[in-house]
Amino acid sequence: MATLLLLVIYLTFIGLGIPDSLFGAAWPAIYTELDLPVSWANFVTILISGGTIVSSLFSAKLIRRFKTAVITAVSTSLTAAALFGFSVSGSMVWLCLCAVPLGLGAGSIDTALNNYVALHYKATHMNFLHCFYGIGVSVSPFLMSLALSAGSWRSGYRTVALLQTGIALVTIVSLPLWKRAGHSAAEEEQPYARNVGVIRLLLNPRVRRACLVFIGSCGLEYTCGVWGSTFLVQARGMKADAAALMITCYYVGIASGRFLSGLLSGRLTSRQLIKVGQGVTLAAVLLLLLPLPAFLSAAGLFLVGLGNGPVFPNMLHLTPERFGKPLSQPVMGVQMATSYIGIMLAPALFGIIAQNVSAGLFPWYLAILYGLMMTGSILLERISRKVGRAD
Repeated sequence: MATLLLLVIYLTFIGLGIPDSLFGAAWPAIYTELDLPVSWANFVTILISGGTIVSSLFSAKLIRRFKTAVITAVSTSLTAAALFGFSVSGSMVWLCLCAVPLGLGAGSIDTALNNYVALHYKATHMNFLHCFYGIGVSVSPFLMSLALSAGSWRSGYRTVALLQTGIALVTIVSLPLWKRAGHSAAEEEQPYARNVGVIRLLLNPRVRRACLVFIGSCGLEYTCGVWGSTFLVQARGMKADAAALMITCYYVGIASGRFLSGLLSGRLTSRQLIKVGQGVTLAAVLLLLLPLPAFLSAAGLFLVGLGNGPVFPNMLHLTPERFGKPLSQPVMGVQMATSYIGIMLAPALFGIIAQNVSAGLFPWYLAILYGLMMTGSILLERISRKVGRAD
């Protein structure tokens, strides 16, 4: 039963990834049809990210009350409804209204399932979990491209909404699996820390340093996804269609890195996998800094995905070990919230730099984000060796 439940969780994470890259692919058609300024996409993306931050911070209380199984089913249903809402939106107001439940639902699923897998499954499963997320992120632009070629972004959203509805039905039907898998009883007995506020958690230096790793890693990941194509076109002279294909290869690099990390997790610890990934990411950033031909810069983007991809899932898997099981869920919520802060702010900041200075600064910006990640990682390991696991 535990294996069957894991398959359901994997399927849910495909559904979690599908909406994340859908809006960007559809926006050129949306703002043209609705006669909106191109920059108004920021309102939708900020509302989505804001929703994920809020739901991540409140996740510990919600999961303690309703349990992971119910949160997963309700949140997946919420995202399916939001995606359908996008498909029938006729104004910017409706797009923003639909963005709120999409963000709230995604943040709840992300935090709940990451902590559940960290507690009850091996590092291999955590890496494969995020590999399936990579599949979802890669599939949705393809589905939207098919819809756009047929002439309608709305049909693309409807298709994805139907897929998400199917996944939601699976999560609802599979509710009894959580008890049969033997994890539900353990979750009932889990001594979760109560009344642990966000401020109190952030006063813990290890939590702050872990959050710095997540901000750097996630900021780097999403900055590459949003601005990598622009860098290849403006700074390396690549054609737009080829650059778009290279960004697809970048996402393949993320999924491949997490898949390989899952295979290697039987021989290497999560800490070792993080260090290997960070080493590959450093080599990739250095490759991007060099004035090389466009195809080598594109290879650098693939290597960024390959190296940085395993950092996120392995950091999450170490949460119960680093902070103790009673604190794992509230700490997980804070880590996810700070991840989304990096996701929301890092690409936006580089957009200002690219517009007002040059997109050629892209590799240097990645180097700064890499430095943030490594600073947090080094300081976290140093203090963890001194104080051991939290009570």
